[in-house]
Order: sequence, then structure tokens, then C-alpha cells
Amino acid sequence: MTDTRGPALLIQDLRKSFRSPDGEMTPIVDVPEFALAHGEQIALRGMSGSGKTTLLNMVAGILAPDAGRVVVAGREITALTESGRDRMRAETIGYVFQTFNLLQGFSALENVLLGMTFGKGADRPAATQLLERVGLGARLHHKPRQLSVGQQQRVAVARALANRPQLVLADEPTGNLDPRHAREALALIRDVCRENGAALLLVTHDSEALAQFERVDELAHINRAAA
Repeated sequence: MTDTRGPALLIQDLRKSFRSPDGEMTPIVDVPEFALAHGEQIALRGMSGSGKTTLLNMVAGILAPDAGRVVVAGREITALTESGRDRMRAETIGYVFQTFNLLQGFSALENVLLGMTFGKGADRPAATQLLERVGLGARLHHKPRQLSVGQQQRVAVARALANRPQLVLADEPTGNLDPRHAREALALIRDVCRENGAALLLVTHDSEALAQFERVDELAHINRAAA
């Protein structure tokens, strides 16, 4: 069945440069065009310095591009004000950070609930159910320091999916995990995205993680600045 809503993600002529210590402007991202369909899962292979985090941060509206447009679920996030981008990110985009970015003074449940407050509002039963889904039903009130690295990753996944986003971004989500927990975390991210109908864009240089995806694109092929 054809999806008449258009792609979950569309990138066109997206560019970002940073000033190097010698004063020269160095291109980091230069993506002519890239698209991701609703429900599709794509892995981008990218080494350190290839611009992958910068690219994801622009897709998420955390970082403004120098030029170009990013359209997520039919809305152009690059055309919004900073507060508008914040609202859209909370409502439409889930982000699994490599370093998890959990609030250390709050429990697993509170971390998910806080993520919900930026979207449609905190929903304790839904947050509890999501944490149970990721295997943390017995750890709801544990703070990050009381959880293993793998369990912290699960909290981060639950928080990213809490507002039922249409697009999930994952930046090296297995980078801090041992091989067994890396496989489990990746399977969890993919399964929960499927259950919620979310598209997934994951960037990594982990060959084992890449092997789990049916579609793998080289970041250097879409990002001319990394070629």
C-alpha cells in the first residue's frame, strides 16, 4: 500500500560547516538528498569525524544548518523557530544518544515521565508499561547509578519512544555496551520501533550492528563533506 503521507524523513541540500582553529571554514555535512520511508529502518555506516552526530542533530532540530531543509513527517523542521523545533522534536522525534543523557538525580520512571512532559504530557501508566516492555518493570524507581550500563540503555530507549515518535534517531547506540548487551539493545530498539510504526535512522561504525540491518548506506555516499 502506498503511503500518501510522503517520507518520514526528507533531507535536501543540507549543509553545515564549522570554523577550524586556523580560521578556515570546514564543511562537515553536505547532503544533497536523502529520504526515509515511514516504518523503514536504515543504518548509516560512518566513522568518527564523518559528520554523523552533526547530521542527526540537524535532523532533530538541535542544531541549525547553514543551508537546506529537513522535513520530518511532512513538517519542515528547519523552517521553525528554536522553540518550534523543540516542540516538534518532543512530539515527533525520538533520539537515542550514545551517552544515554539520563538525568542522574531521577529514577528510570521519572526520566521517562520527564521526556513525556515535553510532548503530549506525562502518562504514568504508559511510562510504566513501556519500561516493563524493555524489561525494567522491577527497576522503575532505580536511579541511573543503580542500573547497569545495559539497563541505562533500556531506559534511554524507553524515553526515546515515550511520545510515540514517527522518527527515531540512534547515534552509536551500542558504543558503550559489550557485544551481548549491544545485540540485545539493538534488537530492542528495532522491535519497539516496529511495534510503534516508527522509522529508524541509526548511525554507527560497529560492523556487528550494521550486519543486523537489511539496508546499510555509507554515510560518505550521501554526505559529500565526508567523502
